[in-house]
Amino acid sequence: MDTPIYPPASAELARKRRELAPGPLQAFKAFSAAVFAEGAVPAVTKQLIAVAVAHVTQCPYCIKGHTAEALKQGASEQQIMEAIWVAAEMRAGGAYAHSALALDTMQHAHRHD
Repeated sequence: MDTPIYPPASAELARKRRELAPGPLQAFKAFSAAVFAEGAVPAVTKQLIAVAVAHVTQCPYCIKGHTAEALKQGASEQQIMEAIWVAAEMRAGGAYAHSALALDTMQHAHRHD
């Protein structure tokens, strides 16, 4: 069972995506180019944000692609790792914050005993 869970990106997969839905692919590429263009937020910062978000969404292709692009845009390895730690804290913070739902449910359940 040496088959990877995620197939490696390939020209064949790209061709198939393009073949099956060329319009949405073209629109997505234009959207992506606009989003990651230099603007009020520098392009390198956008890539660091993307690295962090990719770790939260757990997309291996995005992690690899945006990490490479962040490096290309001039981000340091330390900046990339700090962005990943920000993502980890935000993910953990969400679980901590949502514990209010469990605490509220437990409180209400005890009232009805």
